[in-house]
Amino acid sequence: MLDRKFYDSISDLSPFEIKDELIKLARTNAEKSAKAFLNAGRGNPNWTATRAREAFFLLGQFAVTEAKRTSFDPKAGVAGMPARDGAHQRFQKWIKKQLQAASDWDEEDEGELPAKTLSDAVEYAIRTFNFEPDAFVHELTDSMIGDNYPVPDRALHHNEIITHEYLMWAMCAGHRPKAKFDLYPVEGGTAAMCYIFKALKNARLLNAGDTIALGTPIFTPYLEMPQLEDYALKTINVSAEQEDRFQFTDEDIKALENPEVKALFLVNPGNPSAVALDPDSIKRIVDLVNNKRPDLIVLTDDVYGTFVPGFQSLLGHLPRNTIGVYSYSKYFGCTGWRLGVIAVAQDNIFDEKIKAHPEPVQQLLEKRYKALTPTPREIKFIDRIVADSRDVALNHTAGLSLPQQMMMSLFGLVELMDVEKAYQKACIAICTKRFWNLIEGMGVESNPGIYFDHYYGIIDFEFWLRKYVGEDVVAWVKENIHPLDIPFRLAEDYGIVLLNGSGFDAPNWSARVSFANLNDDAYTQIGSAVRSVARGYVQAYRAAKGIPIS
Repeated sequence: MLDRKFYDSISDLSPFEIKDELIKLARTNAEKSAKAFLNAGRGNPNWTATRAREAFFLLGQFAVTEAKRTSFDPKAGVAGMPARDGAHQRFQKWIKKQLQAASDWDEEDEGELPAKTLSDAVEYAIRTFNFEPDAFVHELTDSMIGDNYPVPDRALHHNEIITHEYLMWAMCAGHRPKAKFDLYPVEGGTAAMCYIFKALKNARLLNAGDTIALGTPIFTPYLEMPQLEDYALKTINVSAEQEDRFQFTDEDIKALENPEVKALFLVNPGNPSAVALDPDSIKRIVDLVNNKRPDLIVLTDDVYGTFVPGFQSLLGHLPRNTIGVYSYSKYFGCTGWRLGVIAVAQDNIFDEKIKAHPEPVQQLLEKRYKALTPTPREIKFIDRIVADSRDVALNHTAGLSLPQQMMMSLFGLVELMDVEKAYQKACIAICTKRFWNLIEGMGVESNPGIYFDHYYGIIDFEFWLRKYVGEDVVAWVKENIHPLDIPFRLAEDYGIVLLNGSGFDAPNWSARVSFANLNDDAYTQIGSAVRSVARGYVQAYRAAKGIPIS
């Protein structure tokens, strides 16, 4: 064991900062031994969605031909800007040539032709959403070239329609609402969090000293951001316990009846619990809002929803109260693309709350946004998020880059065309196999249930020691072992990086494992190492108590 003083000195750090020290120890172990360095501390998936990417890069080639068609100086390498009129017809002719050129493609070995994927996606969008063909193809080509600022700045017209339909599947497949949502594509879930916190503050919907509830365990930044002086919010934790299969009980929800609790922030499915809210938990929250707290603000971060078939987001059940956050990063293996989206229903409580502010607050907000419109009091909350993301003064250059929005469109279209959900099933199968490899390596039994997304897992040493060894061992471990000893021992002795669960307000004697970023066999090794660490604690207990070690 490392020194307890060292553990105490870093116990307040984010697990993502502690990770750096763990990586150093794990790499040192790997260099000194024959063991592999295994970093399961980060949720970056090690798979990528190919079809949408192939279509994207092919679309880029067509976009350049469109720019050259307008004007082109080959010596200088200067072209014009893609034209709108006739764009769809030119696209069809160009695609036909691409398909003819690839007639010798072996589809059995290589998969679907990129040209066919792109053509199918374009025609599917035109047919499904009744797009004007030239206008849609021009949005695709002009956006791929990236020669304009985003117009409209909040979301491109066609991309918003496509993304809306994708979100209804990704976040509300099990319960689609009648509500329509305004969307703001942003630079990943990270940017979405920052922009929302900032906009809630600037709109005076959350003020310094206000209380918000966090559904814990939860992604660490949701624990840390409210404490910043920028926001100075008070927090209470509404804890979903492992004993309750990480679901909220009536007693848990009761804390939200207090009108001083202004908002509830959730990650659903959980990070690190990896469990989606079941119908009972959803009903408890819905009943609370409908019957006792119609004023409650709900933020739901649903990035892992696509790993639970038929997933139900609170966005679908409580559209008026809910701000939705979604990131494409995990499902499509595109963390480097920085693709996310904020969703706010067109009929919502946020606009109502802003209009209900007292006159002194109205005047402050009017002064803040007066450069944007002659009627700043009429600006919708979603558009305030956009403006605040650029400190208002740069609102005229707001918006996610156009190539990024096109990548979103293609990811969404390819997924919507996949009626058999082959891609979703494949991604779920990857994580599920790794989960069971870990369980086999640990030598325990598990029944995670149908709401478990298999993306992360909490290895709760206290829970497993209590189940397999007994309360006496648990009590001794809690008295004599620092919780951070678990990830540090795994790193120092086995070259394995897991994050400390306490950093997510998960049980203190736990570690978070990601099933997304290592090869399948690695999880058997991790499970075996976890079992060895637990066995070491049991042996230390027996030695301390004078019990013979068998």
